[in-house]
Amino acid sequence: MDRTADAARLRLDPHPSRTTALDGAWWPRSTNLTNELPALVKALSDRRGAITHVLMNPAEWDLPHPPRAAADRSAARLGWYTSQPAGLITVMSDFGRDRFDLLVIPPDASQGSADTALTAAADNDDKRRAPELLAGIERAG
Repeated sequence: MDRTADAARLRLDPHPSRTTALDGAWWPRSTNLTNELPALVKALSDRRGAITHVLMNPAEWDLPHPPRAAADRSAARLGWYTSQPAGLITVMSDFGRDRFDLLVIPPDASQGSADTALTAAADNDDKRRAPELLAGIERAG
């Protein structure tokens, strides 16, 4: 992980593919999206181009649910959908109209479980989906 990605606790598949179940994982420090999302958008923008949209399930995040997340000079539109699967955010960038799915590791995950899930979600050969990876995460004591 580079410094920006490390600040956001993010790991992405270095070889993005449309055939993978997940394109990486993000481990936020809290469920306060107002605080957490700007670092993620910045890290993703550095690697995948300007982020235009982030889709997520509102039940997993604290209120308020803002319509945009600012990072540097740009702002991504946020979509709040109860149909969005638990533990998953979908991100879209303007770089080739790219779309990718990230596992969201619960903030209270143990370091070991989070590291394992970050690695698995960013592995092109690992075909597990978010529910399977989330089931294996242990909470910190």
